[in-house]
Amino acid sequence: MKTIMNETFDMERALYASRDVSLKNCSFDGPADGESALKESSDVHVADCFFNLRYPFWHDRTLEITGSEMTELCRAALWYSEDIVIADTKLHGIKALRECRRIKMSGCDIISPEFGWSVQDIEMKDCTVQGEYFMMRSDNLHFHGVELKGKYSFQYIRDSVFENCVFDTKDAFWHAKNVTVRNCVVKGEYLAWYCENVTFENCKIIGTQPLCYCKNLKLIDCEMIDTDLCFEKSEVEAVITTPVMSIKNPASGKIQVPEVGEIIQDDGDSHGEIVIKGKCCA
Repeated sequence: MKTIMNETFDMERALYASRDVSLKNCSFDGPADGESALKESSDVHVADCFFNLRYPFWHDRTLEITGSEMTELCRAALWYSEDIVIADTKLHGIKALRECRRIKMSGCDIISPEFGWSVQDIEMKDCTVQGEYFMMRSDNLHFHGVELKGKYSFQYIRDSVFENCVFDTKDAFWHAKNVTVRNCVVKGEYLAWYCENVTFENCKIIGTQPLCYCKNLKLIDCEMIDTDLCFEKSEVEAVITTPVMSIKNPASGKIQVPEVGEIIQDDGDSHGEIVIKGKCCA
């Protein structure tokens, strides 16, 4: 493997189609303002490098990035690439990861609107994230210990598991399918509308009008804080451990709750059963 150390690159496609290369303490920056530094490369190892130019990793295979920084000017850093490991790295450019497969990320700091669209098979552990429309239309996500702040996250995702995460996000999990969220805090308005086969287990759910128009929705021993107008038109089986402000027109299933401020059932197609401390209310 060729090793390149302590060098600066600013030309267009500076290391295009590189093979079996290790980059250490290098900088991709400078007046030539060249794009696509490592496009069409494979078996690339990057450590402690600085990226301040656009599109460095497109159509790459077998890529490892550690201890590096991608600035706001490093737009669309990783697209159409596969077999990627990223650790202890800052990804601060818009659209940093798209259309990629088989990714493992740990200890990363992500500030990137529209991150993770149409990604398949991503593991993310102990990362922090800021950005809107995070992970849209992606499949097979496995997250553990991830902290997220940003609107419209996880829309249209499929076949995914989230554990021990904290998500501060509105309009999250819309149209999600085959998803489990376990031991997480999920804060935000209008959670998981139109989702299908989604389970929340031992979660804390915070915010107005969650979980409406859902199919085969399950809540297992969840807290619900400041939640009103819950479960409208949803097919739901739920065991809730805290009082709920209001429940509106669940379509079917059973909701068990210790206390509810208001039950709204003014729709003839609302057949959901609501049980309060053993007392059936519908």
